[in-house]
Amino acid sequence: MARIAILTASDGVAAGTRVDEGGALIERRCREEGHEVVATAALPDDRQGIADQLAAWCDAGVADLILTTGGTGLTPRDLAPEATRDIAERDVPGIPLALAQEGLKHTSFAILSRGAAVTRGKTLIVNLPGSPKGVADGLTVLLPLVPHIAELVAGPVEHDG
Repeated sequence: MARIAILTASDGVAAGTRVDEGGALIERRCREEGHEVVATAALPDDRQGIADQLAAWCDAGVADLILTTGGTGLTPRDLAPEATRDIAERDVPGIPLALAQEGLKHTSFAILSRGAAVTRGKTLIVNLPGSPKGVADGLTVLLPLVPHIAELVAGPVEHDG
């Protein structure tokens, strides 16, 4: 079981004028897989605010994995990847590649998502799109990996071979 935090980056969700379908889907699917959702937040599309929340959760050791939803598109207010990179210690480039590959099975629009995957301290942060379909595709890739992710970020692991 992993500890998971969910951050929704959306002006509309933060203002209460839009339903957080992506965040709700992440929470439901993670709980169904037996993981503990330890924190949730919805913030406006503000680079510094998103970066501050991600850093606070990481630095406090709140979660093994932080999943963000929203803010990964091409509009000027889509700044979740930049905010994520602002607080990153290490890049994990294979995850966005795998997410794009899975998404491309369903829509060519998947290549327009700019999500990042990074570590800070003992936490992995992965940016997912804001659309429920994009979130579902991303979770298809990520959820089988979550137990191993939690093990890896916790500390030294002996590998076979």
